[in-house]
Amino acid sequence: MCETMGLISPFEPRLLRQIENRRIISCGLSSYGYDCRLARDEFKVFSPVQGTEINPKRFDPQSLLDVPLRRDDDGSLYWLLPPHSYALGVTIEQFNIPRNVTAIALGKSTYARCGIVVNTTPVEAAWRGRLVVELYNAANLPVRLFAEEGFVQILFFESDDNCETSYADRGGKYQDQTGLTLAKL
Repeated sequence: MCETMGLISPFEPRLLRQIENRRIISCGLSSYGYDCRLARDEFKVFSPVQGTEINPKRFDPQSLLDVPLRRDDDGSLYWLLPPHSYALGVTIEQFNIPRNVTAIALGKSTYARCGIVVNTTPVEAAWRGRLVVELYNAANLPVRLFAEEGFVQILFFESDDNCETSYADRGGKYQDQTGLTLAKL
């Protein structure tokens, strides 16, 4: 489906663990899913300094902060997610989900073992766009989140039939998002 229907773009047909002699957190096609990469163009952390509350009906973008992108000794780029902090990131990959497929985004075990909890995110039939992913650092220490490396795994479920009412049919509010989209009604 990736090659014939444009399910994922850009699509990496094999699991990558190394780029230019640099070890990375794996990305690309896995056994029954796809490991997505964290885009470097949009990553924001919730801040109690700027915002007073988070209201999903009237989301205040001031409650989110840009954090500096840093460079590791090996050239890897990363953000530091402070302890007990919540962030929003977005995939490099764009999705075009068929009517007979649904998917779920889950955290990768490498990050889970460091204290990162990824909100389980549904990717519904006939949804299109880049996926916004919610990340929580449950650890008592800052955790590095590496840009352009694997951070979530998408598991796909194919049905024998098309769904009766798809995300597109009901005019889903996050349809065709191209970047970090905030909560909206």
